[in-house]
Amino acid sequence: MRLLIVEDDAEVRQSLALLLGESGYVVETEADPARALARATTEEFELLLCSVKLPGMDGLSFLRRLRTEGSNSLIIMMSPPGTEEAALAALREGAYDYVHQPFKADEVVMAVRKAEERERLRREVETLRSNLGIGAVKELVVSQSRAMRDVLELASRVARHNTPVLITGESGTGKEVIARAIHRMSPRSERNFTAVNCASMPEQLLESELFGHTKGAFPGATSDHVGLFELADGGTLLLDEIADLSQGLQAKLLRVLEEGQVRRVGGRDARRIDVRVLAATGRPVEQAVESGSFRSDLYYRLNVVRLHIPPLRERPEDIPELLTHFARQIAQRLGHPVSITPAALAALTHHSWPGNVRELRNSVERAAVLGAGGTLDCKDFALSNGTGAGGAGTANGSLDLKSQVEAVEREAIQRALQASNGNRRQAANLLGISLRTLFYKLRRLPAH
Repeated sequence: MRLLIVEDDAEVRQSLALLLGESGYVVETEADPARALARATTEEFELLLCSVKLPGMDGLSFLRRLRTEGSNSLIIMMSPPGTEEAALAALREGAYDYVHQPFKADEVVMAVRKAEERERLRREVETLRSNLGIGAVKELVVSQSRAMRDVLELASRVARHNTPVLITGESGTGKEVIARAIHRMSPRSERNFTAVNCASMPEQLLESELFGHTKGAFPGATSDHVGLFELADGGTLLLDEIADLSQGLQAKLLRVLEEGQVRRVGGRDARRIDVRVLAATGRPVEQAVESGSFRSDLYYRLNVVRLHIPPLRERPEDIPELLTHFARQIAQRLGHPVSITPAALAALTHHSWPGNVRELRNSVERAAVLGAGGTLDCKDFALSNGTGAGGAGTANGSLDLKSQVEAVEREAIQRALQASNGNRRQAANLLGISLRTLFYKLRRLPAH
């Protein structure tokens, strides 16, 4: 077990190092708390012994900074006379134990041995949880390709830590799925997983959604509102499309990440939170940093570990298994078998899928809902590379391209509305378009 002693008194530091070294531990020492903090967050120490009284940064502040930086190392506070209240406060904020100064040798060794046993048990539990999580993740992430196996391997390694992760990849590749997989394999798996799309709402609304607000904070704030950071306390928060965050919210997010506290809009009191933050973007965020639209300090804070999800066109070996998986899911929901012919499977595997996994899934669902039977062939898939025709004919035998496109769209929309019992939002999902696009098409297309 590797230990770090943080103590400015040279005599105490040396005597502790000698005592614990003779007890079989690997011991490092630091007199400066800032240096100790830097080492504790970049090196592997299972246990820290930290004095409550330190120059420039007291023990409680050291503990808070340590947790904010993402370290899970156990910490035992060393309490000189008159500092018992501070030591108890440290216990309330997550310190494992504290010992009185001056020390009794057997008490110090006993406290360290208890911490060592707890660390051993914690690692055993994490290993079991991780193994269970990997089994559950196989249902979440369907993949055969080497590229995706590498992504999952790295995800499983970072899952047990609180380290921020930046997930990149084109739209539809499954960034949120990977974020959920990290959460499911983490010690936080039984707490909330919360996701928010930073590009989906105006700045003021997103600020309130993230941080919460107090009654009267702005017009329309008729009651207190709990933000997503507070709701995700103890769990994981995914900030999707992080590159679209405004400059003002970037600064506030950075402050939350550094301090481990959140202040509601209009509020004065800061609330301490314990949230694992994951971020995702489909944009080249490095270019945003270079252009100045995204803060470099926030980028480096989030980009501790990078997970890049390759587009589906670069891993075609995943397509057959994904198709089988989606067909099975959709069959359960529709209540009848759904299968795909070998010819259709071959055509779908060779399609480029610019919308990635999301487009693939929507295509299978659309074909299953709008198709004539449970066996899907090439004609049931309208692909942009010419495979399939969506099952629609021409408009009154006309060869006019616009008329043919309108006829195909009109028939597909009618069948989607029929399948969804008139629910336009569900129909839009079946068609793989936004609700706004569906409304536009309903207004524009002639009603034949």
